Amino acid sequence: MDLKVGQKATRSNTLTFDNVKTYAEITGDYNPLHFDEGFAAKTKFKELVVQGGLTSGILNALVAMDMPGPGTVFMSQNFNYTAPVFIGDTMTSEAEVLKVHATKPVTKLKMTITRQTGETVLEGEAWCYTFTPEHTPQA
Repeated sequence: MDLKVGQKATRSNTLTFDNVKTYAEITGDYNPLHFDEGFAAKTKFKELVVQGGLTSGILNALVAMDMPGPGTVFMSQNFNYTAPVFIGDTMTSEAEVLKVHATKPVTKLKMTITRQTGETVLEGEAWCYTFTPEHTPQA
């Protein structure tokens, strides 16, 4: 994919309690903010909060599947979590190309996630590298 500064891609999904449960099973993150409604009710959030890693995880699919595209991995990330994500929120992640390396498949992206209300819940930047299969001549 030929990338240009200013180019954007988006991806949306709705986070469910099953997503929170599966993420906890994989990572071991059973923080009561994610599972104990009584605990969460006594915090400033007032309700169960989705794990931050699950929130930022949707950015992996955005860069690996949409832009820059298949074969892309994060080299570095700098994210600020600006608001909590609640179970049932529909999140839209957006990547915008800030820089394209002149000689390497490396891209700097502005990353943003917003909820269905338009409120930003994550913002930051990431550097990505796009791997392509090496082709070897057939004998």
